[in-house]
Amino acid sequence: MPQVLAGSSVTSRLAAAGFLSAGEEARLLRLASGGDAVRLEALIERRLTGEPLAWITGSIRFCGADIVVRRGVYVPRPQTELIAKAAARLLPHEGVAVDVCTGSGALAKILALRRPLARILATDIDPVAVACAVENGVDALCGDLYEPLPAGLRGAVDVVVAAAPDVPTAELMFLQRDTFTHETTTAYDGGADGAAVLRRVVAGAAPVLRRGGALVMELGGDEPSVIAEQLREAGFGVPRIIIDSDGDVRGIVARRR
Repeated sequence: MPQVLAGSSVTSRLAAAGFLSAGEEARLLRLASGGDAVRLEALIERRLTGEPLAWITGSIRFCGADIVVRRGVYVPRPQTELIAKAAARLLPHEGVAVDVCTGSGALAKILALRRPLARILATDIDPVAVACAVENGVDALCGDLYEPLPAGLRGAVDVVVAAAPDVPTAELMFLQRDTFTHETTTAYDGGADGAAVLRRVVAGAAPVLRRGGALVMELGGDEPSVIAEQLREAGFGVPRIIIDSDGDVRGIVARRR
């Protein structure tokens, strides 16, 4: 029976494999192992293959909350916290919000925590993701974008939030080397210019939002200009760009006129 590995030993193995936050990852793996040396070794081996840490530990911290993330479900990224915070600020205390492409349900869960009297619905095309979102306490429906929503929500939603796939198909190969060893392209592939799903999110948001309602979308680079015409044609005003502390574009907020 192997002895429980010292924290420094686990950290060294992870650091040698190129993991930048080796110390923190070692702590989380040891915690997930429950002090079982055999289990710890199995968890380390999984991580060394590049499997997402959140799949191994079963959860991730997001906006101060623990989000369950099951194997096969997209892991929420730190930059998406800006989108969650922006959407929460815009959502009335007793308002209605819809989170499309919800994945684990992270955005919807944060909205529910910050606006407990609001009605929050989420959708995703992947049944595994929907099950994970439900496990996180989210009212999640399986289907393509707005298709599963009740008809009565048309024109009654205050906020639509989306962290949709937005990587151009030709650039998928440049993502972290282990990404598609474990994940599918579903959560990443945004079509030829990266904006195929973003355009569908915009087009579908206009009919469900009330006048003055807000669309909050995660995107980056020059994507705000790529979808600018689509926003205008769908009846949205000039979007506000969400910028992170490094000056990088992380999303937009657009109001329905």
